[in-house]
Amino acid sequence: MNKDLKTSKSITIDASAEKVWDVMTNPEKIKIYLFGTETLTDWQVGSPIIFQGEYNGTQYKDKGNVLEKTDNQLLKYNYWSGFSGLEDKPENYFIVTYIIDKISANEVTFTWQQEGF
Repeated sequence: MNKDLKTSKSITIDASAEKVWDVMTNPEKIKIYLFGTETLTDWQVGSPIIFQGEYNGTQYKDKGNVLEKTDNQLLKYNYWSGFSGLEDKPENYFIVTYIIDKISANEVTFTWQQEGF
């Protein structure tokens, strides 16, 4: 895994920061956009995250830990996927960051970042 590789993408969304946050952290909504993935966590800093389900007939159980959280603004966690082909050890976890920047009451800039590939 190359920890120096980083990518990010930002988009403007016509929704409140609270609504975007709910879509990012609500397990039932995550299931809709993440191919039926079941997400198990309380989203508290230091808590584990489990992403599990079935993809193309293969069962998976990926995991990570919540690193930072500011409601309606920032969520950062590390993540390991069995699909990566890498051993489950700390140096093989990548970092995912979601940033919500409020533009107005019903408009935000949403930024997704990933470090490590």
